[in-house]
Amino acid sequence: MSLRARVRSGEPSVGTFVNLGSVLAAETCALAGFDWLVVDLEHGGGGEEALVGQVLAAGIHQVPVIVRVESAERIRSGRVLDLGAAGVMFPRLGGAQDVAGAVRHVRYPPDGDRGVATYNRACGFGMRPEAIETANDRILGVVQIETLEALAEVGAIAEIPGVDVLFVGPVDLTHALGVPGRLDAPEFQVALGSVVQAARSAGIAAGILAPTRERAQDFAEAGFTFLGVASDSALLATAARAAASPISAASEVVPAR
Repeated sequence: MSLRARVRSGEPSVGTFVNLGSVLAAETCALAGFDWLVVDLEHGGGGEEALVGQVLAAGIHQVPVIVRVESAERIRSGRVLDLGAAGVMFPRLGGAQDVAGAVRHVRYPPDGDRGVATYNRACGFGMRPEAIETANDRILGVVQIETLEALAEVGAIAEIPGVDVLFVGPVDLTHALGVPGRLDAPEFQVALGSVVQAARSAGIAAGILAPTRERAQDFAEAGFTFLGVASDSALLATAARAAASPISAASEVVPAR
């Protein structure tokens, strides 16, 4: 079953963001048991040139990779999909019109405007041209809800063909709402409810990025099923800080003999 089919079935899934641009970090996260990874080309330290290695490293362990592209330009989506990404995450979109234009880039004609070629990795370098026939059904479309425009039109966005996940970017959205970083703010909680309701009404998934596993559990109980937990760099920093904390010496010093 493709990742898109799993997500649209309502099955909960947990992933993490990969922003170090490291093949080994991507493989470590895949081995950890995440259901999917998001390679972050918007804020991450690596670019498209490092993507294929991360896709391969995760793919060895049957973990699909979604790519958060830098922008909604058609070429950005086409590039990452041709390299084998299982889906595209679009950041910083406005209203329904912007979203409709962006998600067309992940689907081949007549449903979209993705460029057609068979000599790329997604088609086995010409040895699996039939992959084009099922691509529109397999590729996951993730739209971030992190602007006031997107939030205001979230119901219409959820109904757009090709949108499979409404994904909340908590930091951006709390800033847009005037309550930066306050995940417990009433305004933010109301916004979350709007996203979950829009996703349920359209039969798609609501997703969100959580800083910790505990917070992800809270979001799951609120109706989110596509759950991102931290990132490779955040997980490393947390573990490193804990390991570097002072170690207490023994209370009694045994004299040397």
